[in-house]
Amino acid sequence: MDFSKTPLEGLIAITPKVFTDARGGFFETYSKKDFAAAGINADFVQDNQSYSKRGVIRALHLQRAPHAQAKLVRVLQGRVFDVVVDLRPQSKTFGQWYGVELSCQNNKMLFIPRGLAHGFSVLSEAAVFGYKCDNFYNKESEAGIIYNDPDLNIDWRVAGQDAVVSDKDKLLPSFKAYKETL
Repeated sequence: MDFSKTPLEGLIAITPKVFTDARGGFFETYSKKDFAAAGINADFVQDNQSYSKRGVIRALHLQRAPHAQAKLVRVLQGRVFDVVVDLRPQSKTFGQWYGVELSCQNNKMLFIPRGLAHGFSVLSEAAVFGYKCDNFYNKESEAGIIYNDPDLNIDWRVAGQDAVVSDKDKLLPSFKAYKETL
């Protein structure tokens, strides 16, 4: 596996080594030994999976402490634009975002440390998205930022009229309002 730093502190892009032959392909999606050697010591306790259609934006979510979660995310089917926002006030990259295309063709993954908000938009007809979490979900710890925040100015690669966003996500606070809760 190739572990690469990104512009956000602690956010790591991971590209597995894919072995292919006439039958198809094979690759490891997770190896505790390899991740530890790369400085990632998350103890994953929960796996989640979502299915979404083209134009869906699921964003920007996180769990607050003490139920904060680090995540390992990847696409099992389709193609998404994956976005992470640093919401750790003490971080040098606080308030910055990073986006990358994840797909079942490029097999890229992201390790997202605790304290970063996460979301994605679906670029293919449909996408199956999987992620490991190092802490259990806790409803009272849910938090997030609205996907179309003008200060963050994220290009989701989905035209505004084609975006499909849940009513719950449309009610998330702005980045400015979120900062006031810290």
